[in-house]
Amino acid sequence: MDIEAFFEGMPFADLLGVEVTEAADGHAEGRLEIREELSWNQDRLMAHGGVTFTLADTVGGAALVSLNDQPVPTIDMRIDYLSAGTGDLYAEADVVRNGSDVGTVDVSVYDEDDEHVAEARGVYKTG
Repeated sequence: MDIEAFFEGMPFADLLGVEVTEAADGHAEGRLEIREELSWNQDRLMAHGGVTFTLADTVGGAALVSLNDQPVPTIDMRIDYLSAGTGDLYAEADVVRNGSDVGTVDVSVYDEDDEHVAEARGVYKTG
């Protein structure tokens, strides 16, 4: 399975501009270019929480897909917002557990100034 192509073909991720840049061996990375329409603040570009969440969820899923070679629907995702994302965002994800039915992934999200924006844990259906 071409993981990057699979995620490029995901309509919602494509709408937001989420790009999976790396996905192999239980690790994935991705980025999102922040635009005015993705901001929650009309005076300053600040990523809406839903945008940050979608980046984390997509990159987390890509990390598991790299091990399972099939789509992995999200079961649950928890995110802690640590600071406002005030520029382009990037995420790094690592598989914690790849079970026969369920997988768990930890995801860190940063902005273009390397400010830690969010920390997430996703649970995905693997079987």
